[in-house]
Amino acid sequence: MKKIPLILLLLFCFPLFSQEEYPKDAFRPPMDIPIILAGTFGELRSNHFHSGVDIKTQQREGIPIMAIGEGTITRIKVSLWGYGKVLYIAHPNGYNSVYGHLQKFSPAIEAYIKKLQYDKKSFEVEVFPDYGELKVEKGELIAYSGNTGGSAGPHLHFEIRSSISEKPTNPLLYGLDVADATNPIVEKIFAYPLKDQSHINGNYERTQINFSRQSDGTYLADKVNALGDIGIGFIGFDRLDMAANKNGVYAVEFSVNGKIYSLYDFESFSFGETRYINTLVDYDYYGRNNQRIQKSFKSPGNNLNIYKELFNDGKLQVNEGLSYMCKLLISDYAGNKIELNIPIEGVKNELGNKKKIEKTDNYVIANKPNNFDLDGAKVYFPTNTFYEDFYIDLKKGSDTVTIHNNTVPAHRNFTITFDVSKYPTEIQKQLFIARLDAKLRPTHANTYKRGNEFTTRTRYLGTYTLARDTVAPTIRTKNFKEKQWLNNYKYLSLQIADDLSGVDSYSATLNGEWILMEYEPKTNTLTYNFDDRITSQTQCELIVTVIDNVGNENTLTTSFYRK
Repeated sequence: MKKIPLILLLLFCFPLFSQEEYPKDAFRPPMDIPIILAGTFGELRSNHFHSGVDIKTQQREGIPIMAIGEGTITRIKVSLWGYGKVLYIAHPNGYNSVYGHLQKFSPAIEAYIKKLQYDKKSFEVEVFPDYGELKVEKGELIAYSGNTGGSAGPHLHFEIRSSISEKPTNPLLYGLDVADATNPIVEKIFAYPLKDQSHINGNYERTQINFSRQSDGTYLADKVNALGDIGIGFIGFDRLDMAANKNGVYAVEFSVNGKIYSLYDFESFSFGETRYINTLVDYDYYGRNNQRIQKSFKSPGNNLNIYKELFNDGKLQVNEGLSYMCKLLISDYAGNKIELNIPIEGVKNELGNKKKIEKTDNYVIANKPNNFDLDGAKVYFPTNTFYEDFYIDLKKGSDTVTIHNNTVPAHRNFTITFDVSKYPTEIQKQLFIARLDAKLRPTHANTYKRGNEFTTRTRYLGTYTLARDTVAPTIRTKNFKEKQWLNNYKYLSLQIADDLSGVDSYSATLNGEWILMEYEPKTNTLTYNFDDRITSQTQCELIVTVIDNVGNENTLTTSFYRK
């Protein structure tokens, strides 16, 4: 018998780039309505990949949500932002499911979490129940859909994670049925010269390439004349059946003359690498145009593990006199594909232009710490704050400084420190560090005060200033008036707001007892449910206190009647 070489055995036993086997029948859908997605797994978001799917809830809240399988609740969190009200369930088959932006929990879980909120006297809470303390069965009601946290509209954020690594995986891998017979769409194609002497159609900068649809359904780009190392990027999206949303694509493959140079998909990723999305997209273009170009090549600083195949980091070396046929293949999870062919000819640019580099007086070396003195402020960039070296534009000032612009991403937090010694103590109490937007409107940045130094930690370049807030927050009743009878009311509603530094904290008492008021910062609304605490008093006194981020305080005292 002939011996089979070891390398062949390995190829037979372990298929190259094979996808892990996921249980297709272990879980049920989280809702008993048609599953239509508003967001897909791995979708490109601000500084992160989308770690689940967003399921439409018919533009309303309150749809019952069920456990996708038997298990135990391991985490419950209520927060103003992020996932808002969220549940985590561990399943015995090694996976965890996550349900976010909930309106409220099932009665038993709601009672459990409200007891904790009253014990801690806090709306925002997080708890990790003992394993087995809160068991659920497959199909059991666990919550109702909502719009809490950072949600921009009613939907369910749904995830499935590995219980060992905590890595999120695409929920569609588990048999979640989503109708999709629609091909992805490509809006724009770009070519990138990746070295100083590389050029594309005589340009030494990013160049847009025209393309058109062919009779066979594929797309063909205009011939590109280039030389040197180049890369390809695109702006595109996927669209699922019965939904108008522009969703993220599942897989991107770039090949040259039939050889795959790069292939990546969104089967899974880790939370630790999600911010490296800023190397997968053209962040400069995004900062200037608010559109994300998705690269098929690997840029400096890219530590993503989503690549299934990679040759020369997905970059094509174009030599003079040679021809290349490049193919960009973009697909969704259902297997719908769009094919775009790009003919490239190796032609030397006779113009002799060179790539323009915008130089400033300051230069950042990414793999070293960098300190800069801006007169009234100092900025410190830790090692590897940025993905690559660059000339940084810094504008000095006593109360306002500009740290480059929003075309460069920061991977790590850096610090900005202002010297406030010239201000009297009473004024210092009213000061905070603010980031200015394009219209010079201030947004509060978490400000740490130590003596005459105010510091903030941030990942956003831009303009920062010292702002002063002298006005206390506002409080007003929303659904009732002073001394009104509220016999048939289910809840109290108030509106709170702060016009500058923002609301930091609030508290409320009813007849001298602390009550839970749910805060929805998107609408500046406080809500109290009368079912939480039964009062025997007919005349009720409500006291609400709100404090902003520099300590300005306002208190509303009002009364009503209720039997």
